[in-house]
Amino acid sequence: MAPKHHPTPLSGGDRKALTKELGRARTMTTILAGQSAEARVKGETLIREADKLLCESWNERMWADGGPIDPSPTVDQAINGGYAWLEIECSRCKTRRDVDLAALRHPPTTFVHDLASRLRCSKCGKAGRRPSATLLQLASRSRQAAPET
Repeated sequence: MAPKHHPTPLSGGDRKALTKELGRARTMTTILAGQSAEARVKGETLIREADKLLCESWNERMWADGGPIDPSPTVDQAINGGYAWLEIECSRCKTRRDVDLAALRHPPTTFVHDLASRLRCSKCGKAGRRPSATLLQLASRSRQAAPET
């Protein structure tokens, strides 16, 4: 957008007043932009905390009630809340593994409980079977320790 043109007043007093008002407007712009950035950071922090609490609540309900509890957080909310891993268990061979939610090819708006019917055991898949997985809980990190080099 082109800068707004302010016609220069004829009198000296009016020119000084216009210069003063333009200076105030520019200063106010900087102040308001700073306040906007601060409010955005506070809002993002509150949203991150809300997503974390939602994941913790879902984990507690999963532990208490079992089964894929509806409603659950979305994949995006789980990652934003710091829970980027989903612990699952094969319903046939009882093998547990961790699934990286960020690596899934599902839209981030997919609910975690909807993943129960889509995730399959890779160990049983090699044997020609395709049992569904049982969701256990969301986790902040994988259970398997990273190999040290």
